[in-house]
Amino acid sequence: MHRLPNWELNRRAFVLSGLALAGLPWRAQASSLLVKHQQKFTGNPFTLGAASGDPTPSSVVLWTRLAPSPLTPDGGMPAENVEVRWVIAKDDQLRDVVREGRSIATPLFAHSLHVEVDGLEPDRWYSYGFFVGNEASPIGRTRTMPALSVLPGKLRYAFASCQHYETGLYTAYEHMAQEDLDLVAHLGDYIYEYEGKDKRVRKHEGPKLTSLDDYRIRHAQYKTDGHLQAMHAACPWVVAWDDHEFENNCAGDISERSGVDPVLFLQQRARAYRAYYEHMPLGPMSIPQGPYMRLYKNIQFGRLAQFSVLDTRQYRSDQPNGDGKKPATGAVLDPQTTMLGGDQEHWLNNSLLNSPARWNVLAQQVMVAPVDFEPGPEVHLSMDQWGGYDVARTRLLSFLRDRQISNPVVITGDIHSNWVNDLKVNFREADSPTVATEFVGTSISSGGNGSQTVPRAQGMEQENPFVKFFNAERGYVSCTLTPKEYRADYQVVEYVDKPGAPKVTRASFVVEDGKAGAERA
Repeated sequence: MHRLPNWELNRRAFVLSGLALAGLPWRAQASSLLVKHQQKFTGNPFTLGAASGDPTPSSVVLWTRLAPSPLTPDGGMPAENVEVRWVIAKDDQLRDVVREGRSIATPLFAHSLHVEVDGLEPDRWYSYGFFVGNEASPIGRTRTMPALSVLPGKLRYAFASCQHYETGLYTAYEHMAQEDLDLVAHLGDYIYEYEGKDKRVRKHEGPKLTSLDDYRIRHAQYKTDGHLQAMHAACPWVVAWDDHEFENNCAGDISERSGVDPVLFLQQRARAYRAYYEHMPLGPMSIPQGPYMRLYKNIQFGRLAQFSVLDTRQYRSDQPNGDGKKPATGAVLDPQTTMLGGDQEHWLNNSLLNSPARWNVLAQQVMVAPVDFEPGPEVHLSMDQWGGYDVARTRLLSFLRDRQISNPVVITGDIHSNWVNDLKVNFREADSPTVATEFVGTSISSGGNGSQTVPRAQGMEQENPFVKFFNAERGYVSCTLTPKEYRADYQVVEYVDKPGAPKVTRASFVVEDGKAGAERA
């Protein structure tokens, strides 16, 4: 099939997606419909809870969606605008109000709300809620970040990924909610796009996702989980997608299935991105523009930590050598093969160069360390991970080394297993200096009940001397940062096919300030 030039592909995908209006400010969209001030609902309109995200020292984004019937295409809402009152206060009873207002929930965005509240005090906790008619949302807790000039004494956050609804319960979130966290970073695979299957722990609603209604219902189904809702309400989240929010192993505008028209593929991506935005606590920078949506950003926790949140799906080259686990040949070694795309890579470099932070955390999706799963002299790397993008990875790690970026740490999701990796510019030389540490977190539930060993892990240390830990149980990683050290605690649950699994801290690792590489605590 003749491939269209990029500019023509982008234009046609945007126009034909039918979602071009998604990029307009909501005020312009709302003007075409009357606002319903007194709305009566057939049930609780806040079935999907409330959430917050993208915090700064003076602002935070508050989110909810009106959906009395969440597993229907329209959420049980009429095709009209609804005015919703919101409140943010210093106390959990919402009496000491510091900001309040009214916003419009429009059917164009599935009656979701993304309220960016500014003018808040730095480094303090708030409570918030939404109100419509006689109904009130659950009360959530959120916080602002410390002032950029301040060096805080401690940051507590957790990162998680991969929460396949069908293959396990969200017990890990139940335990996470008991921790005193300032922030959660979700690194992707928030939903899965596959059709529902019988004889699993739970079952997806509907077919494999293609339409906007399909994606909306799937997001809503995931959001109905009580443990997930409680964790969203506990503290602000910073979110980024991987592939399953759209299509497995997607790469830019290229499907993993051969023969898919890239214009049609981008039209579907526009639907997936719109539903994603509708269900996440994202600010105006992330309003989708048809099949394009910016997620990469910085989150600053004073001078203690900078989170550079990356998007390793939307801008990448196609996986080299036909995907899968392959030798590092051909396009793997091509300087034009990119994981981040030129604009994002340039933005990241500038962000790191200008970072005032003691710890620079790269929050991203796929493993950076080139783990070889093939015993013996042959080397087989995952073409979907940074191992398939050798030049881009080397360029990134060389930049961290040459520009002496302060304490770089990479956090990763995707592969349903826990890892701790030393990151080097030259992985082929065992004595090559370590320039950064990678903490890879397992899945919340994807893959079902896990195990303490990683499949195909025989000879792992011999093949990959930069690997310091691996484990395939379910769970998350909780991290404590101080000016002197970064501590990562690998929290696991031994089963997810039934409720009640206890939390076990399976391993802990520490990175000292000014000393690259993690050591077991």
